[in-house]
Amino acid sequence: MAKVQNDEKGGSRVYFRVVDPDRRYPSVTATVDMLPKKFLMRWYANMAAELALDSIDYLQRMVDRDRPGAKKWVAGAAWRYTNDRAGIGSKAHDLFERMIRGQQIRRQSFDLEPYRANFRNFLDTVKPVLVRAEDVAWSDTHQYAGSFDGWLRLRVILEDDGTWTLDPDNVSGRAVWVDVIADWKTSKSVWPSVALQMSAYAHADKIIDPDGTEEPMPDFDGAVVLHITPDGWDLIRVRIDRDDVFAAFLHLRNTLDWERALSRTVLVGSLAKNKGALTGTERRG
Repeated sequence: MAKVQNDEKGGSRVYFRVVDPDRRYPSVTATVDMLPKKFLMRWYANMAAELALDSIDYLQRMVDRDRPGAKKWVAGAAWRYTNDRAGIGSKAHDLFERMIRGQQIRRQSFDLEPYRANFRNFLDTVKPVLVRAEDVAWSDTHQYAGSFDGWLRLRVILEDDGTWTLDPDNVSGRAVWVDVIADWKTSKSVWPSVALQMSAYAHADKIIDPDGTEEPMPDFDGAVVLHITPDGWDLIRVRIDRDDVFAAFLHLRNTLDWERALSRTVLVGSLAKNKGALTGTERRG
């Protein structure tokens, strides 16, 4: 048995076995981050603009005292918002794990209590059965790894058109159990890229638990994302098809290799160059 650890390298997470620390695999999220995010440029600009407009008088006083500091404050608006949300998201994920493992959780702080209440409602309504939580999906075949939130069993009716209808208590008499890889999202929206993330987990080679015990990754019936916010929750079924969704993830895995390694080797060196002659103006300068 060999335990898995992770750390940050170059701003993104990598995973490694303690018995082989030099062989490091990029995380699933670092791989998915290879997707272009053109919308982020507009979002960053809008966050900075809104901060400036909402605090224009204060900003002017700051500019009079410390213009570089004021510029840094406005430019960091999106980063501060993301950092704050990440902090809440991490605390909420810890809360969800303890709750789905059966712990009785008391009321939380003002920020976390809506998440606790809504997750409790999700558990009571859907009645998922937890198989595993927060274990590592590991792929030697494609060299990546990542921690998934949950492996759940849900009771559903398999409709003729391929859709699922939840039936936790088998009221219909037709419900069957399905195994799904699950993820909790506390962000404002759920983006299609989550399918790439979930397919990577589901199609990894094996699962490794905190003690280092490993077992082959099972064949999942599908994937779900629980989008949970202070206002409510939504359980969304997600496609993880091997031939298209997972194939798209593998393209990004190749892109990551290009970005981190191969791109640094392709400009071999100059064979000849000409700096050009100075003009008369440049000589006089």
